[in-house]
Amino acid sequence: MTRACLLQKLCKIGSPVFALMLIAAVPIRAAAAPADVSWSQPQHSVEAFDYVEVTATVHSPDARDPFEDASLTGKLETADGSRSWNVSGFCDSMDGSVFRIRFMPTAPGAYKYSIVYRQGGFQKPFQGTFEATDGHRRGLLGVDPKYPWHFIWTGTGEHFFFNGTTAYWLVGWRDENTIRYSIARLHRLKVNRLRVTVAGRSNIFYGEPAMNGPAWNYFTTAWPAARPEDLENPGFDYSRFDVDYWQKWDRMLRFARSLDMNISVVLDMGDSPTHPVAGSEDEHRFIRYAVARFGAFSNITWDLGDDLDRYRDVQWTHETGMLIQQLDPWKHLETSHPTQIIHQDRASSWFGFTSYQEWSRNQHQLMLESRRLQEKAGRIIPQTNEEYGYEDHYPHWAPPPPGDSADVLRRTAWDIAMAGGYQTSGETVRRGTNIWPDSGGGWLNGRGDDTMTMFLGYGHMVDFFTSFEWWKTNPHDELVNNGDYCLAEPGKLYAVYLPHGGDVTVHLDPGHYRVQWFSAMTGERIDLPAAGGGDWKSPAAPDRNDWALLLQAQ
Repeated sequence: MTRACLLQKLCKIGSPVFALMLIAAVPIRAAAAPADVSWSQPQHSVEAFDYVEVTATVHSPDARDPFEDASLTGKLETADGSRSWNVSGFCDSMDGSVFRIRFMPTAPGAYKYSIVYRQGGFQKPFQGTFEATDGHRRGLLGVDPKYPWHFIWTGTGEHFFFNGTTAYWLVGWRDENTIRYSIARLHRLKVNRLRVTVAGRSNIFYGEPAMNGPAWNYFTTAWPAARPEDLENPGFDYSRFDVDYWQKWDRMLRFARSLDMNISVVLDMGDSPTHPVAGSEDEHRFIRYAVARFGAFSNITWDLGDDLDRYRDVQWTHETGMLIQQLDPWKHLETSHPTQIIHQDRASSWFGFTSYQEWSRNQHQLMLESRRLQEKAGRIIPQTNEEYGYEDHYPHWAPPPPGDSADVLRRTAWDIAMAGGYQTSGETVRRGTNIWPDSGGGWLNGRGDDTMTMFLGYGHMVDFFTSFEWWKTNPHDELVNNGDYCLAEPGKLYAVYLPHGGDVTVHLDPGHYRVQWFSAMTGERIDLPAAGGGDWKSPAAPDRNDWALLLQAQ
């Protein structure tokens, strides 16, 4: 029993003064001290880039607010002490009876760790060891140090052709089978990155057949809410966290990791007036909790917030990016997501790659300009536009129909890729959610069905680029005519895109080149006679659709 509870009972019996005198004389346990803490480490061997989870069970927890008044901190080291990581744990129960800490080894070998649970003047330490084996996991997403316009998996060194989609309220599904189905379906379609929000809330006025209902809800509850269905006044208790919701995120991340699906953890969004105050302790507590909970997942990147320049300024972006860089032991890539390409903290060490929302249909020139801005900043990092339109979605700021048709968006993706950049788009919501036939959801929640085929076309683009060493190429549109696009490693490889078919003249370095047509629409490949160096003119494309040419030195 806490001192406060005892005092309340004594006051009911008699004089408050007597109660105070009596309680002062009673030798009871201090209010901020649990009875004990016990420890559990189920795994003593894991693969590198998995994690060991240590659980602290708090007996007779009495912290007023376990998310504020208690902590679990640790240090992970290689057995020889050559590397170390300072790691924070997190409270995983509403009453403070369970805390967890996660250690992710980044290479095979022996590891040791030390942990301390603290609550007021109470402390309880623990130490342990484990082994990490080589499971050939792909690991963290990183920037290629040799070709820094591009991404690699740091565990295997494989290059990552970033092909993303938005599944913003994926965790809003009540049935977690739907979450797993949606991730698995997108994986089969060669999508390898999902944008998912942790705390973003929004109205339903997107012009889409989707609404809150028994199957899915997009009023996220990262914190306990007095009125969770009220968009503008949910009554969040920012000092605590809705543990059930965060545990659902854990399960989603684990399943996505099993498929090497990279998840962009979008902290918040600009469509709701409900946010912790910028730079406040409430906001920092939220960020610390997200990093402590999700940091040991190798398949995430951090996104400071969607449409960030609508509700946060440049100084906040820099300070928050630096804060996450400081907090994250494993230094996952970070980005921000403004509506203007100039509102990016390009020169800062925390900033891992660009991500913005720009809806024009001149994406090729936009991405080339983004590369120029990055070079001017003195740091080369990958360039991505992660919102340039959603299939069948025509808000007032977007290009009119067919500006967001599946075919237009597929072609726009090629425009971006041929500028050496990467992209994220989203499928149609026209099949609906909580509205008949209720088999879709698209960019709002990631679910689709077999009537939704946009990403089949994107998959052909993935097949084309991953058939050669695309990361070694750079934009060289000056080597082609007719306004077509060219990526090249001159003298070795030329990839040319013809948006409207026809023929093209390519200025080649001396040599002999294997040549192949590639249908951007169907994935068909057609071999052509070898080409010699100098100005080589292609035959006409097989039809008037968009085609690519691949020329590789023999």
